[in-house]
Amino acid sequence: MQRQKGFSLIELLIVVAIILIIAAISIPALTRARVAADESSAVGSVRTINSAEISYNAAYPATGFSTSLANLGGPLGTCTPSTATGCFIDSVLSSGNKSGYLFTVANGSCAAATPQGCYSVLATPEFAGYTGAKYFCSFEDAVVRYDTVAITNPCPATKAPLQ
Repeated sequence: MQRQKGFSLIELLIVVAIILIIAAISIPALTRARVAADESSAVGSVRTINSAEISYNAAYPATGFSTSLANLGGPLGTCTPSTATGCFIDSVLSSGNKSGYLFTVANGSCAAATPQGCYSVLATPEFAGYTGAKYFCSFEDAVVRYDTVAITNPCPATKAPLQ
């Protein structure tokens, strides 16, 4: 009688159980790492938008700060600088969605407005808790602020840091 070669059902079940235990331990750590990476990317993008707003204001002083992300960016490929397409940020960021965050720019009138006016940048996680746990905002002083709850007024009259 020949002996069959292979694994028994019990051996296969033990291997599967070990793999599931390792996965259960590593998946939350990987999720936390992804959230941290998305938040770091959002802060970098807010800083990029701040720099682009300052450059836009310097390039087009009669216009002041831009009114939208589209004014700071441009189409994919060749970009012709103008007040409508400043070519200061890439087309991905000017679309308003990057690395799990949604970005918006608003041009408004803050309490201590400069002659050119003011602007505010808001970064909101696309899926709160999964792509990010923090909400970021900034305005013409270029300080990036954050809060763990949704920011409804990114350009407060007091301009105090959120956290």
